[in-house]
Amino acid sequence: MKPYPKYFEKIRIRPDKDAELKSRAPICQWDGCKEAGTHRAPVGRMKEGEYFKFCLDHVREYNKGFNYFSGVPDSEIARFQKEALTGHRPTWTMGANGSSRSSPDMAQMRSGRAGYYNRMRDPYNLFNGPKDPRQPRERKAKPLEAKALETLGLDARATGEDIKARYKELVKRHHPDANGGDRGSEDRFRDVLQAYRVLKQAGLC
Repeated sequence: MKPYPKYFEKIRIRPDKDAELKSRAPICQWDGCKEAGTHRAPVGRMKEGEYFKFCLDHVREYNKGFNYFSGVPDSEIARFQKEALTGHRPTWTMGANGSSRSSPDMAQMRSGRAGYYNRMRDPYNLFNGPKDPRQPRERKAKPLEAKALETLGLDARATGEDIKARYKELVKRHHPDANGGDRGSEDRFRDVLQAYRVLKQAGLC
């Protein structure tokens, strides 16, 4: 029997992944330690971005006693925690600083596709604030309502009181009893009644 069979020649030992890293790493910065400093640890407050290089055992020991706010007054810690809620961005109480602009260099004029909103029509005054409440709102009459108003000799600006007064006037003028049974006056009387019924159903009087 051979002391080294051929099967032993095919055995390969898996290389240590950390061996190369340890060979290039600096020496641990812990006093008296000669191990490779393969792990980073933050230096502390006001030195963000700076790190110590420790071995695994010493970085664990360092992290146990690490305190970012070491030597900072409690009032400063409380202020930092409060500002951290908004990502350390400035904030204002609702309505306390309404005149300020969100950005000092914000353009007041719109350009490109956004310029459309400066040129769009606003017939109902939805974006320019409320109209004067004392100014009467004009109502556009529908075809039947417009014809009924025309029958009474009125326009679309007529109020309910105007319609009632005009109706009473025309009824008295064209009533059959007041015209001796005139056929033409009777047809006119019927048209006045129908026009008033249409306007009443529409809620105009």
